Amino acid sequence: MSTDPNELKRALGAGLLSFPVTPFGKDGLFNRKAYEEHVGWLAGFDAAVLFAAGGTGEFFSLEPAEIPEIIAAAKASAGKTPIVSGCGYGTRIAVSIARSAEKAGADGLLLLPHYLMDASQEGLFQHIKTVCQSVSIGVMVYNRDNSILSSETLARLCDACPNLVGFKDGSGDIGLVRKITATMGDRLTYLGGMPTAELFADAYLGAGVTTYSSAVFNFVPALAQEFYKALRAGDTATTNRILIDFFYPFMEIRNRQKGYAVSAIKAGVRLMGFDAGTVRPPLTDLTAEEIRMLEALCEPCRQRKVA
Repeated sequence: MSTDPNELKRALGAGLLSFPVTPFGKDGLFNRKAYEEHVGWLAGFDAAVLFAAGGTGEFFSLEPAEIPEIIAAAKASAGKTPIVSGCGYGTRIAVSIARSAEKAGADGLLLLPHYLMDASQEGLFQHIKTVCQSVSIGVMVYNRDNSILSSETLARLCDACPNLVGFKDGSGDIGLVRKITATMGDRLTYLGGMPTAELFADAYLGAGVTTYSSAVFNFVPALAQEFYKALRAGDTATTNRILIDFFYPFMEIRNRQKGYAVSAIKAGVRLMGFDAGTVRPPLTDLTAEEIRMLEALCEPCRQRKVA
């Protein structure tokens, strides 16, 4: 893929997105072979873009020095599927990660919320602008937690940063999202980013957000694609069926412990036969009982492992 940010912008709006988990071996280190096998499998299910070392990929537990190898592995195994790298922490660390990810071949960056502290709108503006201006590839901002941009700040950033191409929302503030999509129009591609995004997809679609990142694509990609296509076609009978049969029961498992939005995904990947390893602390893995619950839920999908 070209490094032209506008090409990434078009790719982001072309279909379903996902965040591959990052597998760790028994030694706790990045398992590149397992990662390439899993990403190669996912790339066969027509994901528009894959996000390496993102939130579901445990970005928060990675050393910055690990990220370039993860990006290189994703690029090596994803074929023509564009790869976006996670990026974050304070501004100086984020710039370092951004540059190393670009050097490793990333087609774009997802700038996750900065670390710990709340910041003013001016502070967020300066942080995001500095990261955008440190690279030539496209950048998406992630509106979530302690990094909530107003529509006015986002408009300033769009003026200052031509390579800012995407806005991802994980706040659940539909009113703010609708104001941003109405104000910014086609200047950005808009992505849904709530945990288990399918649960909120109808509401976000009504607010002008036409795509989202699907965590469950990691282990039930055919089902995730079926839901996405039905959503875009207005086929509520199908989306309701999948919500009732899969997503609401999955949500019950996910909500049993904090951090399970990642841990349950990694468990699902293991159930599909991939060597994803365990999560890194401070996350914890599902219990044996919860894994059996997830296995029963996934059983109808197991035959869909092969694209």
